[in-house]
Amino acid sequence: MSLPAAPAPDPSSGPATFDEAAERANDAAGWVEQNWSTWLSIGLRILLIVVIALVLRHVLRRTITRLIARMNRSATAVEGTALGGLLVNAERRRQRSEAIGSVLRSVTSFVILGTAALMALGALNINLAPLLASAGVAGVALGFGARNLVTDFLSGVFMILEDQYGVGDTIDAGVASGEVIEVGLRVTKLRGDDGEIWYVRNGEVKRIGNLSQGWATAGVDVTVRPTEDLDKVREVITAVAEKMAKEDPWAERLWGPVEILGLDSVLLESMTVRVSAKTMPGKALGVERELRWRIKQAFDAADIQIVGGLPLAGTEAAVAADPAAGVAAPSALASPTSPQSLAASPIPPQSANPNLTK
Repeated sequence: MSLPAAPAPDPSSGPATFDEAAERANDAAGWVEQNWSTWLSIGLRILLIVVIALVLRHVLRRTITRLIARMNRSATAVEGTALGGLLVNAERRRQRSEAIGSVLRSVTSFVILGTAALMALGALNINLAPLLASAGVAGVALGFGARNLVTDFLSGVFMILEDQYGVGDTIDAGVASGEVIEVGLRVTKLRGDDGEIWYVRNGEVKRIGNLSQGWATAGVDVTVRPTEDLDKVREVITAVAEKMAKEDPWAERLWGPVEILGLDSVLLESMTVRVSAKTMPGKALGVERELRWRIKQAFDAADIQIVGGLPLAGTEAAVAADPAAGVAAPSALASPTSPQSLAASPIPPQSANPNLTK
């Protein structure tokens, strides 16, 4: 809606008289009186757009905040129970929900305020086509210039929404591995095994191996001599596993019975018995170390020899009884007529040739 132009004074005329000034004032007042309703309607329309946008933004942001707070309260309530200790990480749940809430609040504010601004400009009869075209060109240029940043941001959003990992998880991100200490929309922070902190861009992660979800497997290889009684070996390992499963904290970390899978390999000097157990995520290494410790003590008490330990007493006696055990093999150079001795003997000097003249 276009407004009529106000009457302009004639610059070619001379000084205005009192009657002319009064006439011009009446014309200006008539012009204002004629268009004030249009101005009022435009102002009220813009004010209504702004008020509705602010109220809608406040209501949506408050709703999102309450939803996130309710998610955090439910995670805190379950955390103190036995099931919560196994399945819920309150800090991980809180950080994930806060990140999702921040993204939703930012998107809500951008959409609502952007739409309100365009509607206000439209109420002022401003042609939005050049503005939208310029914004499109600027968006394309920004997208090409900051494509890595956009890739990191989008990857972070989907990682959080899909709950691929969280705070406290041990992951292998390809470029680095360690425990997750912070999950961001652009960068994920990992603490390595030696205490170093890795800053991994979310857009650079092509694969993720989460070692803290579901369950883990503890595997121990017990290598003994091939002359050992396999039934006795099985009996000792079974007794160790049953005792360990009844003691704390291993009773909580073991999610299944310790299984003897059988012989993994049989060689001339050794045989390997494979032992496996399903454990709590992230606790497999500790279970493996405790199993090795207990199996070694039980084998020592049961006189079961482990390959790589001290030699048996019978083996030492057999070596001492053999008189040829300490005799070295004869050398081929000991015989002067052997080909090796002839090849190693010095070449005799040749006699001078009498026919050779200067």
